[in-house]
Amino acid sequence: MQQKLPGHIEDLEKTTTQPKRIALFASGAGSNAHKIIEYFKNDPLVKPALVVCNKPGAGVLQVSAAANLPALLIEKERFFKGDAYLPELQRKEIDFIVLAGFLWKVPPSLIAAYPKRIINIHPALLPGYGGKGMYGQHVHEAVLKSGDKMSGITIHYVDEHYDNGDIIFQKECPVQLDDDAATLAQRIHQLEHEWYPKVIEEVVKK
Repeated sequence: MQQKLPGHIEDLEKTTTQPKRIALFASGAGSNAHKIIEYFKNDPLVKPALVVCNKPGAGVLQVSAAANLPALLIEKERFFKGDAYLPELQRKEIDFIVLAGFLWKVPPSLIAAYPKRIINIHPALLPGYGGKGMYGQHVHEAVLKSGDKMSGITIHYVDEHYDNGDIIFQKECPVQLDDDAATLAQRIHQLEHEWYPKVIEEVVKK
């Protein structure tokens, strides 16, 4: 008769044999999604399991295809007024949702289903330069117009309001005198690619 393992050892075995499955939500080219997929490629504890996209033809769909990851193309009516695709996420046994350049607001039903298990990255130092319409170039243009000497990234939990959830991590970078929106965006992207996978790992493996 096989001896039953102590509870904490059994829990450890479950953790090592059943990785946390993440869904990557993205609307654009998918550079952050690509970095995240690569970062966790051989990780036994975290597994990118699904790419969710709201734009047909978006570059992130090519990223998912290249990584042999299933992709789910979603439409607005069902996402906001229907079941928010929760059944699909449950079928894929998704544990965490990671927003990687996803431009739609996450509906309350999805937030309720994944409390403190949806995270987002914002290309500025929140609470500044957040809210509806503040994404991509709009953020960098606003930072430059303000004359701020520093910008950066914020990684935060998602709640019912744009860019409002509890902050997990921030990293600054200087705004140069000769910066335009494109050059500032390039440095911000470098921070995103360096830090987002690491912070995801820390949050998911808690």
